[in-house]
Amino acid sequence: MRRYALAALLVALPCAAHARALPPTQYPTLPVQAADAAGFVPSGWTLESSIEGDLDQDGRADLVLVLRQQDPRNVIEHDGFGPSPYDSNPRILAIAWSRPSGYVLAAQDHQLIPRPDNPVMSDPLEDGGVSIQHGTLKVALFSFASAGSWSMGTTAFTFRWQDGAFVLIGYDQDSIMRNSGQTTSVSVNFSTRKVKRVEGSIEDDKERVRWEPLRGRQRWTLETVGDGWSFDPVAAGG
Repeated sequence: MRRYALAALLVALPCAAHARALPPTQYPTLPVQAADAAGFVPSGWTLESSIEGDLDQDGRADLVLVLRQQDPRNVIEHDGFGPSPYDSNPRILAIAWSRPSGYVLAAQDHQLIPRPDNPVMSDPLEDGGVSIQHGTLKVALFSFASAGSWSMGTTAFTFRWQDGAFVLIGYDQDSIMRNSGQTTSVSVNFSTRKVKRVEGSIEDDKERVRWEPLRGRQRWTLETVGDGWSFDPVAAGG
């Protein structure tokens, strides 16, 4: 649903405000181990945020890092809609296990958090967008367009470490049309294989709720979800 809303947004925008061709980026392989969070930051990148929490249930506080490239070529001047210049530098999401000797890299991914490619779109990662909740990793992406669309909302992914991978166990997409007040949400529970859809309005408390089974048996992980805006577990068959 979020994918279709974004596609409609880009069609509606003038050519000057469409997603832009960005300078190519080579993503580094992070160190296998480090003494602290700073030790995982490669040259030309910065530690944008870090949080601690026990993700593998061993009683020690693991690290979740958001790294962002600092290449001035990715700060783009333009004469279209949206702020100029705008920062298109990409991010890396990394997780490191806590060990008695320091930290060991568990996973790194540069696709889930989309690279900013349109100046009229908000930065997808707000403060607190990456969190640890009840031993799970949650990544929430925010969407807001300053031109071309009334839609705004959040898409959240919940991962749990199991069977040697960060497995997607929950997907929640909530949106609102700022002109009409119409609200929609899609919630997928990959454990129960159920999809909950809710339609409503900010003008009243009436909601229409529909349940449906999640078809297919696809096992999604942090490494296979890909771009968070393009991912649609229902269309993909779960």
